[in-house]
Amino acid sequence: MFELSKNILEKVSFDKSLFRKELIKSVKWLAPNEKILLKVWCLTTFGNQYKDVIVEVYKNVTKS
Repeated sequence: MFELSKNILEKVSFDKSLFRKELIKSVKWLAPNEKILLKVWCLTTFGNQYKDVIVEVYKNVTKS
């Protein structure tokens, strides 16, 4: 599931709202250890473009 999430996020990275939507879904589906790996990967890969989205999604999804 982790690799699938990475693949999807790479494909939708051209659009901020799609990226946010798919990241939210991915974070909800992944196991706790995979969530951390995905966050690190996202910040490394898309941090210069979508850091605000990544931080916001992880902040909001981990609250619920």
